[in-house]
Parts: sequence; C-alpha cells; structure tokens
Amino acid sequence: MKILMVNKFFHVVGGSETYYFALKKLLEAKGHEVIDFSMKDDSNYSSPYEKYFVENVDYKNMGGLVKKAKAGLNIIYSKEAKNKFEQLVIDTKPDLIHLHLFQHQISPSILSVIKKYNIPTVYTAHELKMICPNYRMFQNGQICEQCKGGKYYHCALNKCLKGSLAMSIITMLEGYYHKSHKSYDSVDVIITPSNFYKKKFEEFGVSSDRVIHISNFLDSQKPEINKTSDSEQYYLYFGRLSGEKGLLTLLEAFRQCGQNLYIAGTGDMESQIVQYIKMHNMKNVKVLGFKSGSDLQDLVGNSKTVILTSEWYENGPYSAIEALQLGRPIIGTAIGGIPELVKDNGYLFKKGDAEELAACVLKMEAASPDEYDSMKAASLQLFEQEYTAENHYKKLEDAYKKALEKRGKVKNESNSILSPTVS
Repeated sequence: MKILMVNKFFHVVGGSETYYFALKKLLEAKGHEVIDFSMKDDSNYSSPYEKYFVENVDYKNMGGLVKKAKAGLNIIYSKEAKNKFEQLVIDTKPDLIHLHLFQHQISPSILSVIKKYNIPTVYTAHELKMICPNYRMFQNGQICEQCKGGKYYHCALNKCLKGSLAMSIITMLEGYYHKSHKSYDSVDVIITPSNFYKKKFEEFGVSSDRVIHISNFLDSQKPEINKTSDSEQYYLYFGRLSGEKGLLTLLEAFRQCGQNLYIAGTGDMESQIVQYIKMHNMKNVKVLGFKSGSDLQDLVGNSKTVILTSEWYENGPYSAIEALQLGRPIIGTAIGGIPELVKDNGYLFKKGDAEELAACVLKMEAASPDEYDSMKAASLQLFEQEYTAENHYKKLEDAYKKALEKRGKVKNESNSILSPTVS
C-alpha cells in the first residue's frame, strides 16, 4: 500500500519525529511504500520527495512587518502547502494519508486536498492542536480548557501562544476558520497515543467512533547497557527543560529528600535550573546537558528510577517508554497519559506537590530488594504488553482499515487494498 505521511519536521525535534521515523521504518519493513511530505530544512534527512516540501518557515525569526503578516496568513491557510501537496498526491496516487504534526508550518490547507480526492486519512494526535489553539491546554503555568466548545477567543484573551497577542490572535483565527470550513472532517480516524487524549478529544466534542487509542512504540531491540559505578544510585529526569515539565517541583523535592538526582536535556529553563541548584547548594544534583544514543541508554539503564514531573497533559512520552523497555521503575505525576505508564512499576504523585514527590522517592528508597525487583519486572512486562512494534502494527492495521472502509476503499476481506505494495 502507498502511504503518504505528513510531518512538518523531517529531522528529529521531539517525540513526534521519533515516532514518525520509527513508523516509516516499520511500514517499509512490512512492504509498504512511504511517501514523505514535510518542510525544507538544512537539518533534514534525505527524501526522494523533498522537491515537494514547502519552503522553510521560522516563526522565531520572521523579520519585518510584511514577513510577519505573510507568516501569520500561512498559519491559517498556506497556498504553497496546498498546491505542493496536491501535486504530490497527483504524482504518487497514495492509497492512504497519515498525518502527524502539520499545523502552522504546513497548515490545515492540505485537508482540502484530501477532501477533493477522497483519500482515506488517519491523524496521529501527538498534541491537542485540533481542539486547543495553543496545542497544550496549558497557559500561564496552569492547565486551561477554556476553549472547549470552540470558544477560541480565550486564546487571544489569555495570550496563549508564547505570550504574544498577535500570534494568539492569528491562532484564534486559524481555529475559527477551520471550524467554519469543517476542515478536520477530512480526517477519518484520529489516533491518540494515550487513552487520556482519546477521552479528552471526546470531551471536546469529537465523535468517539473517530478516535482510536494506539500507544507509541520503540522500534529497536532492548539495548545492551554498560554497567556504571553509580548504577541504581541516582534518580533520573531526562527530556526537555521547559516550564510545563514541572522542574522546579522536581528540584524542591530533591532539596527535601536529599537523594542523588541527574538531569539530562536542554531547554529554556536550563540556566534557571543551574541557578536554583547553586543557590540551594544542592550537591546531590547533577545537570548533564543533552544526551543521546548509547550515552542516554546507559544513563537510563543504570538509573534507580526515572522521574516524570510534567504539569501539563502529557500524551505518551517516549522518556517513559524508554524507561519501561530498560526495566526502570517510574515515579510520575498523576496527570494526562502518565498514569497509563505507571502501574505496579512505581508511584504517582499530585501535580506540583514537591512534598508528595519527595515522599515517593523515600518510599522507593525504603523498598526491599524483592519489592524493587518486582517493580523492574512490572516495567518490562508493561512494555511487552503495550509498546512493542508488532503490537503497534497490529492496531495500526485496524485503524488504516477503518479509514479505508469509511471511504469505500475496502468492501470485504477478499477485496482489501491493505496489503504491501507490489512492485
């Protein structure tokens, strides 16, 4: 089957791209042909379809007023993206389209092409953009659901998009434009990596028969871990260092409990974190910077416990899945999709409650060797049950088939096009 996959970045920026390239590899291994549509960038991987990619859009450095106005209109509706996407569809004739992150840099203008050519379409909702203009349901340090019912004017009133009134107004207009044009009706099936997101979409008025929960996955075999001298003697946070991740709560908790904490990652809070550690003379905390590959795997595999302190609606964070694969217990915030990753393999604490987090750490410290080993085994078991590539592919086949059936492309089992591409 020819599958046209859309993601605005064609290099790894975060979990969405990690998933995109893992899925591309998985689909191709299963015999399908994957067609790429994205945005041009010097950091991109190569693609035989890159001539169709839209020109690079950098909203952080938009230049003068004219360029800013043009960029704002591009968010609402990009003619370039629509035209290039349509040409790609005409030239490649895909059987199905799989959307990932496409808003802003590409824009929902491509949805009109999908409607025009009646192409079965699934959309993996890596974030909440379809129902929340700022995509996170998080503003001014708090969870926010004020736009429920299509009340997108709250986005402008609260300056939800990075504190900018202008950008928030544009994003509000984007929401109203595509709501009035029913653009997202072009999507047959919405895939959510967490069951929490599935329920949230339904709460915001999306029909339950359009939404399917399929967890993210890891495409690799369990990596070999090099044992280190500090193995299982430190707790680990790894990922983006930004405000919604609850990092001040994390630091306050470890100031209280005194256990060893390693922090790996980069982001706009890095200097604030370093300053906090210095101010409170926290010799038990190390900031390690960005880690990847085998260095990160060893760091995770040797940790005593991985900690997730997010204070927004996390979806299906890869940091947790990587911890499960390596048999690490997890301490996480009881919010969003995190509780789905913490069963018998760790503890949950209330969002923003440093004292409760510190208590969870001390509880982990007090666990007997048998109790700790049981939590490690529970992490491995949860990974095998829910987060392997084969499990993911089986569920994805069902989602693809549902989209094909909705468009009348599959009549019965003997007349299905849900099969590998024949060259």
